[in-house]
Amino acid sequence: MAAPSPFADRLHDAIRRCGAPLCVGLDPMPERIPALFGDAREDVAAVANFCDAILEAIAGKCAALKPQLGFFEPYGPVGVAVARDATTTARALGLPVILDAKRGDVGSTADGYVRATLGPDPGFEADCVTVNPYLGLDSLEPFFAFAEAHQKGVAVLVRTSNPGAADLQDLPVDGAPLWVRVAEMLAPAMERLARGRDWSDLMIVAGATWPEESRRLRALLPKALFLAPGYGAQGATAADAKAGLVGGLGGVVSASRSILYPPAAAQARTMADWRTAIDAAIEAARAELSAS
Repeated sequence: MAAPSPFADRLHDAIRRCGAPLCVGLDPMPERIPALFGDAREDVAAVANFCDAILEAIAGKCAALKPQLGFFEPYGPVGVAVARDATTTARALGLPVILDAKRGDVGSTADGYVRATLGPDPGFEADCVTVNPYLGLDSLEPFFAFAEAHQKGVAVLVRTSNPGAADLQDLPVDGAPLWVRVAEMLAPAMERLARGRDWSDLMIVAGATWPEESRRLRALLPKALFLAPGYGAQGATAADAKAGLVGGLGGVVSASRSILYPPAAAQARTMADWRTAIDAAIEAARAELSAS
């Protein structure tokens, strides 16, 4: 079996195939999943049905899938199994999977998180995983080492999209905000995971709600991939979201609620009407994000 290509190459291939740097966040909110799929507040089967339908709708139309584990874990082991099945299905469809797990710990615990998220069965075998850097570089090293050995990606939280990001990330450290110091700390990992290539398998989370910061981060980490949440429901425009990208490459823009729960989908009375609403939301995002 041929060795897998680097995560950055797989992601860029997917962007080129679908024509837009769109990453769909898989956030199954039980109160917003239409009754067409069952009662998601009571039955995890409704969540599985919803995820299957979303995957069918986005196949070939987006560049990556980002399952948010926080929406699956409340259902217990069965919910986690649904997320794992969605990951397997997405990868079979040619969609790189960025598992939104936001892990962060040290030592053997970090090793366990690596195996669970990036490792093979019984792990998720995701292409990339989100991690929290605030325990320091030793908490990231197991992820970097695994990514280096297995052509995986690691997405490090740097400048997140939420308003409260400023509480810590804007704190001054030796004359610069903390998010800048975190980016500087990641520069050696960027080069390490680039392996001499133009793009690294290091990804950073750079919220679309902070376009000026994204431009500064691109200057600090020119080879890093960007994961830009905050487009759509959180208010960031397509131009804001693409502020850290380079010619439509160099990362993806994540959209969740605007794709999964457009108003027309909530009003749908048939599966055909629901699918029409989802297709329209996908095409609207693709059009915005592919425009120059």
